[in-house]
Amino acid sequence: MLKPGKNIAIKVPLYKWNETVAFYRDRVGLEVVRELPESTAFAFGSMTLWIDRVERQSQTDVWLELITDEPDEALKTLGSPRRDELEPLDGVNGHWTSDPAGVVLLLCRE
Repeated sequence: MLKPGKNIAIKVPLYKWNETVAFYRDRVGLEVVRELPESTAFAFGSMTLWIDRVERQSQTDVWLELITDEPDEALKTLGSPRRDELEPLDGVNGHWTSDPAGVVLLLCRE
């Protein structure tokens, strides 16, 4: 069984990152809950919206988190490609994959 996770990430090209962070902070009025050199996290209802700066990217991507007890089985059930090369999964029990439209999904244990 899959359910929505607690994180949404918007991967933003380097040249648009400052402007995008300012938009969500200053215009939308979201509360900043964490700031890292390459990421700013905002409270987004019961979720966290991460705006991630990606140095070598030309377009914006949205990445979603899905929670499951069995990440390997969920990957098989979805029939989606394993894409663990996308970003390190430090301390996370799961896999990166994508939907047919190319939206990146993190399948992980809670």
